[in-house]
This record gives sequence, structure tokens and C-alpha cells, in this order.
Amino acid sequence: MNPFRSPCRALAKHVSRRSSAVLAPAASSQQQPVLQVQLRYASAGTARPKTAIFFPGQGVQKVGMLTPWIEAFPVTAMPIIQEIDDTVGYKLSSIIQEGPGKVLTLTPNAQPAIMATSILILRILEKEFGFKTSERADFMLGHSLGEFAALVSSGYLEFEDSLFLVQKRAEAMAAATRRAEEEYGGEYGMVAIVSEPEYMPSLINAIHEFVGYSSLGTKSESAEDWPPIDQVLIANINSKNQIVLSGNIERIKTLVAHVRQFSGHDPRAVRLKSDSPFHSPLMKPAVTVMQSLLAGTSRVKGRDGEDIVTWPGKVPCISNVTARPFESKAELKDLLARGCLETVRWWDSIRYLDQEQKVRRWVGIGPGYVGRNLVGKEVGMRGKDTIKGGGVWAITDPSEIEEVLRGLEETECLVDEE
Repeated sequence: MNPFRSPCRALAKHVSRRSSAVLAPAASSQQQPVLQVQLRYASAGTARPKTAIFFPGQGVQKVGMLTPWIEAFPVTAMPIIQEIDDTVGYKLSSIIQEGPGKVLTLTPNAQPAIMATSILILRILEKEFGFKTSERADFMLGHSLGEFAALVSSGYLEFEDSLFLVQKRAEAMAAATRRAEEEYGGEYGMVAIVSEPEYMPSLINAIHEFVGYSSLGTKSESAEDWPPIDQVLIANINSKNQIVLSGNIERIKTLVAHVRQFSGHDPRAVRLKSDSPFHSPLMKPAVTVMQSLLAGTSRVKGRDGEDIVTWPGKVPCISNVTARPFESKAELKDLLARGCLETVRWWDSIRYLDQEQKVRRWVGIGPGYVGRNLVGKEVGMRGKDTIKGGGVWAITDPSEIEEVLRGLEETECLVDEE
């Protein structure tokens, strides 16, 4: 039985046919014709299905990832790119566009580049297509670094302030890694562990047993006295079959070999494109930096002297640390700072929104498809014909805008059965 009843499904089809004209290419103020898409509500007063917008984290960076947006929307994109360069104080846009890849992948470049590209896409959606997150979404969330873009989109942080925080956070993380390398030697980074879902609980327990301490939510205390060379912890719980380990690479290899020998199964290990062990106790100096910055005031003109965080925001935003919405300004500042070293509870966040909040539509905004694929693993894949009736979409390129906005329009009246 279809888990949805849709009293306005026929009306939605009628609206979709009626809107076909506005979906056709039309001339604009840009240098090229672009697709003009308008969102329509299928029926006034009809409750739409709950919707979440999510943003990607580090690892999705790609040389030239601004190009399609500059080509399709030059008039809108170029002032935002200038703002990005002005905020970070150097031509970050040139590194994004020209590389080389090994320079873009460096943490101080990759983190602000990904966050800035995500917000550039969001700003284009807002200006060119009238997409208002406060009207279209019920929750915001971001994977690790993506939390900063989520806080901008949900109204808690201004873009300039958030980009500045990301830049300083990235610099502090890179500096912490350099100090560990100089003092202890060794190579540091992150490794994804992929296993069958039924093995994941025992795998996590085996990791905790091997390293001698737990890592969920208490890294600032649990690994306090361990030398960096020995600190390997769970950085991310991404899905029912994937976690990420962070720390000394040789120690991670030893741990994986231990798991394979004694746990009775053979998880796949994949080295990630990261030059630092994020979300491990090595990142504790970055927490101090973030705490200091978050205690300060906004850098945005016209908000001089005002708190850097606006409370309340426009849309609830999910914390990576608690997998629940931020509940106060003080909690937001505390958890955002601690997020440098605590485990990213992405799977718990998705399950909370899916199972408890009944979110049925998911839209990823930003480079790459990692976030969409992780969400899709838990709630079903993209498109309005998914098992739960909503959809999981991603906007990473201008060519995907029509599909996503039409998908939102056509699912506007889907309602869960009681």
C-alpha cells in the first residue's frame, strides 16, 4: 500500500502542466539564457511534507567547481565570488578554478572553498528562482564542515562571519596536525570503514576495545592523556554501513588488521582525501580557537558590536554533536566549537529527522554527491517515486535545478497516512 495519501495529487499534476511554460528556457539579464523555474504551491492551506536541506563536508572539493555557476549566472555569481575573496583575504576563487588539486585539497583552502561554493549555489537559487529556505525547509543540517553553511541558510550566522570562522577553523586544524607531526612524527589522516550493517555494532565495539576508550561525545575528556601518535577515534558515523576513523595512519592500519583478524569479517578500508585527522583529540587546539571567535561580535557591516550568532534563527538546524536541533545560543556556540573534535553523528541525524520528525523530502546543496548518497542509503533514493513518497535530490550543477524544483512542486501535497 502506498504510505501516502494525496488528495491533491491530481491538482499537482494540473499545476505541473500549467507550469510547463515557465520551465522553458527564457532570456534573462545574464550573458546566457538560463532555465526559469518558479515554485508553485499546489493547493493553498495544504500542509506540505517536511523538508530538510543539507550541505556537504570536506572531500567534495574539485578544481573548477565554480565554472558552471559562473557561466550560467555570471551577474549573480561574480559579486559573491568577490565577497568570498575579500573575506578570506586572498584569491581563493583562483585556487578553486585553477588549482592545482593538491593546493585546493589543503585544509585551509578546501574548507572555505566548499563552504563558499555551497552558499554561492544557495544564493543563486534565492535570487534567480525565488527559493526561500525559511519557506521551503523545516530543518537544516550539514555534514561536519557543512554545518557552517547550514547555519547560514537557517539564519544563525551571516555568510561573511561563517566563512571567516571556517577559514580560522581550517588554519587551526592544519596547525594542530603540523605540531603533531613535528613532535611525534608519523602520518595523520582519515580512513572510511565500510561493512555490512549487521556487523557495524560489533565493529564499533571492537574499535573502542582496541583503542581503550570510547569516542562518542566525550573526546575532550576520554583521550586527554593519550599521546597523538596513539589517538585513533571514530570521526564520523555516516550510515548504517560506514564509519570513518581519524588519527595516525599506521595506528589505523593496525586497528583494521586487528578487526579483520578477530571480528570474523573483512571490512573495506578507504583512505580519504584529507591531510588532517579531523574530529580526533588532535584537533583540540581548534576548539579553543573557535570558542574565542564565537565569543566575539559580527564582522558584518551594520552589525558592528552585535553577537556573532543570531538567536533564534529562521529554521531549526541540527547539531553534528547531538544529532538534534540547537536549543540555545550558548549551546550552539559550545557544540559548534566542540564539533572540531567530536564524532559527527550523521546517521543519527538522518534517522532522527526521518523517523521522529517524519521528514520526507531532502535537498542537498553544494559540490559533490556524497551527502545525497548517504541520505539515500537511509531513506530511499532520489525522485518522487521513492518508497517513502518524497525524494532525495542534490543541486551540484545548474542543469539539476529544474529536476529538483519540479520534484518539490510535484510532491508538495504528499501527506503521511495516520
